[in-house]
Order: sequence, then structure tokens, then C-alpha cells
Amino acid sequence: MPIAAVPAYMGKDFKEASPGMRFGMYLQLWNEGVWSKIKDKPLDGAKRLNDNDQKTMRGLLERQRQAFDVAASDEASFRLDAEATAPFTTGLGNEHPAENGFAFLNPYGLPYLPGSGVKGVLRQAARELVSGDWGEAHGWNDAAIEILFGRASVDGETDHLRGALTFWDVIPQIAPEDPKRPDQISLAVEIMTPHQTHYYQHGEVPHESGQPTPISFLSVPPKSRFVFHVQCNLAHLGRLAPNLANDSYWKTLLEIAFNHAYQWLGFGAKTAVGYGAMKENPEASVERERQRAAAQAEAQRQAKAARDATLSPEDLAWELHQPTIEFFRQQFETARKSAYKPGSPFDSQRNEFMKTALTWEDAQSRHAAGDLLNATMSKAWGTPGNKDSKQRLKEAATALSPETS
Repeated sequence: MPIAAVPAYMGKDFKEASPGMRFGMYLQLWNEGVWSKIKDKPLDGAKRLNDNDQKTMRGLLERQRQAFDVAASDEASFRLDAEATAPFTTGLGNEHPAENGFAFLNPYGLPYLPGSGVKGVLRQAARELVSGDWGEAHGWNDAAIEILFGRASVDGETDHLRGALTFWDVIPQIAPEDPKRPDQISLAVEIMTPHQTHYYQHGEVPHESGQPTPISFLSVPPKSRFVFHVQCNLAHLGRLAPNLANDSYWKTLLEIAFNHAYQWLGFGAKTAVGYGAMKENPEASVERERQRAAAQAEAQRQAKAARDATLSPEDLAWELHQPTIEFFRQQFETARKSAYKPGSPFDSQRNEFMKTALTWEDAQSRHAAGDLLNATMSKAWGTPGNKDSKQRLKEAATALSPETS
């Protein structure tokens, strides 16, 4: 049975070690002095996340969230919650006895996506949008790419520019294998089967009848959650491109780049064969739209409050009562399309409007209400048959608009 290549006094049970340690130092791949040729089974032992790993995974994201809230204001921060629609893998080029490495964040031993990798993917997404090969550029241009992501000159030149954006590392929140058992969380073991070893390693003539060589590697399973954090240096951005800073336009561009990267590029390794594809987390999308609507409503409320502060009490009262007047006017226009019948629903509507209008104090609203009541009581249409009702309406119209009664 393969064991870890460690001193005997360390034991053979490393279940409580992190996935990174079980994949690296404690990988059970040593069999009687040689590396085992069976390289997929040891990865089964390295992929599981124990209870402590799961707590650490969630704790790192929460700590990152709190640190991000402190480090950047709402205007200078951009957070996007994504869900993997395909397996995600990274760090395959790292040296490892299983021939494919994996990127773990030290000292926690958990998978992560470096912020530099996120930046590279989004820069490429922006370049593709600018190229026009994917339709509209949606506001992206070469200047925006240089200002937001930075510019590195060729060797020997000093025309460098630091980008306004800083990308934080991403800690994947790994989805459970079975939704009914949320405590069972692990990485996935994938298989690649290269069949050109005879050409690449032995110099033989290339052909399609080579023997495939199964090679195992680790991946983060689909439906795992990726929370991206991007911080903007607004002072730097304001000096270089005020138009990108105004109304947080840089966030709009960044969201467009993320959506393009989700669909066409992917994150991590093996993106050419579909790995690393993502979409915005549906739950987070709903919450973000709710927050956006709330922010828009608050902005409208503040704008209205600022405007109201410039109006007189009479003008404010008129704005408040005008919708009620217009609503009753519509009821009147609908009712008069047919012959008037005493005791019809319109009589109740007119009485309610009359009672409401009599409580108003501003002259403009009272005058408009009185004129409208007079219009509903023409001899040809709308005069109540009951003398008391008719008298009350006339008295109300006179009280509201004495000039026209």
C-alpha cells in the first residue's frame, strides 16, 4: 500500500492535515522505495476538506470581506460574486510527483486564484472587446486599458504606468458533492489522456495511434463560489482619467470585462478546453440589483429633498395634491362616456374626492378641485337627483373655488 514519504514517527494518518499538505508533503505515493505508478488513488486522499478546512475556507472569505470593507470605500471598491459553471484548476505547471501540480494558498493549504491571474484575464477580456472581434467595445479603449491595468514598456524604456486597479486573491468556496450533504466537501480528481508521448518525449514520428497515458490532476468542482474583490485608487484615476472616475464608470467597464471573461476566456488553467468558465452568482445578482435599486431610490429621494427645499409650502402642497386631482379627472372622463345615472359608482368617487379636497389648505389645489367639481355637475350630465347631495356638492365647490361658483 502506498504511503507518504515521511519519517515513521510522524505516523500514517494525515486526515487532519490540509489538502495542500496531503497533496504535497504527505501524498501517499511512496511504495517500497519507489514512486507508485497508480497516481489517481493518492489524489482521492488529498482532495477531501475536513471540518477545520471548511471553517478556514469560510473564515478566509469573511476576513477578506471585512478587510476589503476597511481598505476601500464604496466608491473605490468593486465586489463580484461568481459561480463556476465548469471545473476550475490552476497551478498545473508546478512540479509534483503526480506530473501535475496545483496552486494552494500557504499556510492554509486551500485552493486559490491569485489576483495577478484575475488581472491578466480581465486585461485580455478588455483587449478582445477593443479589437472589435466580439462586436461592440462597450466603452473600452486602449487608453482605458492602460489607465486601469497599467502599462509596462519594453526593456530599456522607462515609460511605465501603474494601473488604478488592485486585484485581490480569490478563495474558492467549494461546493458540496451532494447538495443534500453540505458537510461533504472536496476537490475533484480529473483525468487527462495525452497520446503523443512517443513524439514529444521520444522523438518518434507523430501519428494518431499513440497509447494514451492517463494523468490525474485536481480541480475545484462546478457550482463553487468565487468572490472577486477589486480596489480602485480614485485619486490616481481622477488625475489620469476623470471621465472614468465620474459616476463610477470604471465599475461599469469592469463588469463588462468580467461578463466577457465568464463566457469566452475563463479563469485558471486549461481554459482552452472549457475549464474556468463562470457566471454571476444568481443569488448575488438579485441582491446586487436590489442594492442598486435601493441606491438609485435613495439618490432620487435626496435629489427630491434638495429640490423641495427650494419650493414654497404652497408649491409643495400643489405637488402633493396634483396626483389626486388627476386621478379623479380620469375617473370623470371615464364615467362621462356613458349617460349619467344617480347612485352610480361615480357618485361615491365624487363624494370621496370632495371630502378629501375640503381638507386641503393651499389655494391652488383647492381652486383646481373646485373647478373640477363644478365641471362634473353640468345640467347635461352629472347633477345628482337628490337635493341634499346636490346642495352639498355646490357648497363644497363654492368653498373650494368661490370665483367660479
